[in-house]
Amino acid sequence: MKILAFLALGIAFSLLSCSQKKQADAKQANQKSFAGERHLKNVRMLTKSGENAEAYFSFDEQKLIFQSTHGPYKCDQIFTMNLDGSGQKLVSTGKGRTTCSYFLPGDQKIIYASTHAADPGCPPPADFSQGYVWKIYSTFELYVANADGSNPQVFLPAPGYDAEATVSPQKDKIVFTSTRNGDLDIYTVNIDGTDLKQLTNTLGYDGGPFFSWDGKKIVYRSYHPKTPQQKQRYKKLLAQELIEPTAFQIMVMDADGSNKRQITNNEFANFAPFYHPDNKRIIFCSNKGSKNQRKPDFNLWMMNEDGSDLEQITHFDGFDGFPMFTRDGKKLVFASNRFNRHAHDTNVFLADWVD
Repeated sequence: MKILAFLALGIAFSLLSCSQKKQADAKQANQKSFAGERHLKNVRMLTKSGENAEAYFSFDEQKLIFQSTHGPYKCDQIFTMNLDGSGQKLVSTGKGRTTCSYFLPGDQKIIYASTHAADPGCPPPADFSQGYVWKIYSTFELYVANADGSNPQVFLPAPGYDAEATVSPQKDKIVFTSTRNGDLDIYTVNIDGTDLKQLTNTLGYDGGPFFSWDGKKIVYRSYHPKTPQQKQRYKKLLAQELIEPTAFQIMVMDADGSNKRQITNNEFANFAPFYHPDNKRIIFCSNKGSKNQRKPDFNLWMMNEDGSDLEQITHFDGFDGFPMFTRDGKKLVFASNRFNRHAHDTNVFLADWVD
């Protein structure tokens, strides 16, 4: 998420009357934040309409790369923009569906996933007759392109789903999710494509990985079915390129795949984890505490690496997710439904972070 379908969580929620009242009160105060959001100051909206999410800083922290559906684009494409929202530029092909983009070290190249080679049109959406499910398109391939979008080249081609790539702040490794061995597992590889390693191998979904700032650990989301019935359903859905996102837990492992440990332990959907630059705290998105599980609220939360001192960061009756800090920990970018012009918009927000 970081991931292909998390945006669907945000755009699926219509704003409730209490949320609209909160937003009206905040607008009167000329704010883009709500009561209780003590860590967020000077919150500003960078995009104005459409479905925008998974915005991540360039290495020099002068630009953001993100995915967006707006205007003539019927499914997500990759764009870059300046930190004030100006200079938005399409950097994917404009064809197929894309997800999970990131700058490579030096900011001269980017990496993202796309289905455009298999079909220039938008691939069909998930079949919700199976329940609330996400589509894991086997036609997603990783691409490396120049930062302006030119010369996209397939990176580590393999049958099946390849996506969710992010890059170590230490500038040496890429981590991503793949079904190249038959299940949804996490892999690392050198920036140049050498030394591919599979880090997870437990049946189930392991994905959305991010390195810690020192490059020593990887935080990610997971779902590992336990009972025979859960395992059977997981395998059946995966064979149809589907997964259920209802009970993800946050995990941490060392960068070589060792010392795996589960950090959250609840019945909620926990995802989009990202390390604070102190390498001790993790910010993530969860519907924990939501009062309406049919249309749950997703907020940002923060906890210590061992799961202690859990704190709610955002207090919006809708969707807040996909957080990323700057290297100095002074700014936070995230996606949200707050202050939409249209009911189903998701926009990118940038805030000053206050510890």
